[in-house]
Amino acid sequence: MTQAPKNLQTIETHILALQSMHPSASGDFTGLLSDITFAAKIISREVNKAGLVDILGAAGGENVQGEVIQKLDDYGNNVFMKCLGTRNQVCIMGSEEMADPVFIEPSSGTGNYIVVFDPLDGSSNIDANVSVGTIFGIWKRKSRRDKVGMDDLLQAGCEQVAAGYIIYGSSTMFVYTAGHGAHGFTLDPSIGEFLLSHENITTPFLGDIYSVNEAYEPSWEPAVKEVVRQMKYGTGTESSRTDEATEGAGKTSRYIGSLVADFHRNLLYGGVYLYPPTKGKPEGKLRLMCEAAPLAMIAEAAGGYASDGRQNIMDIVPTHLHMRVPLYIGSRGDVMLVEKIIADAKTGL
Repeated sequence: MTQAPKNLQTIETHILALQSMHPSASGDFTGLLSDITFAAKIISREVNKAGLVDILGAAGGENVQGEVIQKLDDYGNNVFMKCLGTRNQVCIMGSEEMADPVFIEPSSGTGNYIVVFDPLDGSSNIDANVSVGTIFGIWKRKSRRDKVGMDDLLQAGCEQVAAGYIIYGSSTMFVYTAGHGAHGFTLDPSIGEFLLSHENITTPFLGDIYSVNEAYEPSWEPAVKEVVRQMKYGTGTESSRTDEATEGAGKTSRYIGSLVADFHRNLLYGGVYLYPPTKGKPEGKLRLMCEAAPLAMIAEAAGGYASDGRQNIMDIVPTHLHMRVPLYIGSRGDVMLVEKIIADAKTGL
């Protein structure tokens, strides 16, 4: 006999409960999160049948990042552009796949929100059936004049009102925060609903995993090489591991190469994801607004931390939509160690 799921709270119910905490809420924010949820269901459906329809491989051409556009990138971007702001509550949309932000002057509605998203992170892995994901951040409009401008778009991560990601893997999971903890919902395909599966996610202060592409090691600065050396071999400080590992033993290396998948695993188990600058990309590779800042908000909501190696990612004010940054994100103690090693290297300690 099939048992009912332990928790039947849907993401829509959870969002409505959040709205009830704000008696003056108009429902625009709730509607926006519902739009994102709907878009996630559509993309999940296509990802899960990607090998059966002509949606695998490259679409031809490059995006603004100079990366080959995959067919699913194109599809995911179109879905988000069509699904968001159904109540005219969105005034700006920015996507990794588009060179310029889209400014919207709604004929009705408030136009209060800005949404920046990576519609399908890691899409080059889809042909190999590797987990991919969507990342989004939501900011509130600052101006009260008739037309929105770049000042409304270019806000620091600490000014986000919500952020989240969707991971399309063995199951589809939606994780979001609106400032009251990080919560995960798993899609039940039989009923087409995201059900609460991970309430109040808390990431360990110290983790057992480090995630980095070590093939870039020759291009790292010495401080970063020392960071990874200590992650790999240990420092003599107390480890959080409870198995046969001895005090000071190094962490386990786990790297999928799909940002959402690596971050999601480390968020649940504890660990640190590293994408340091290289000689070829001294400013870093990951995008601040559509990748680093939203994931940083989730990490903080779960007790973690994100840094560019010198400062909190959430404090960085973007200079343009596609600004890139180095990223060290995950368990707070591990990221703080990264910052210390880099700072010591700068001072010659």
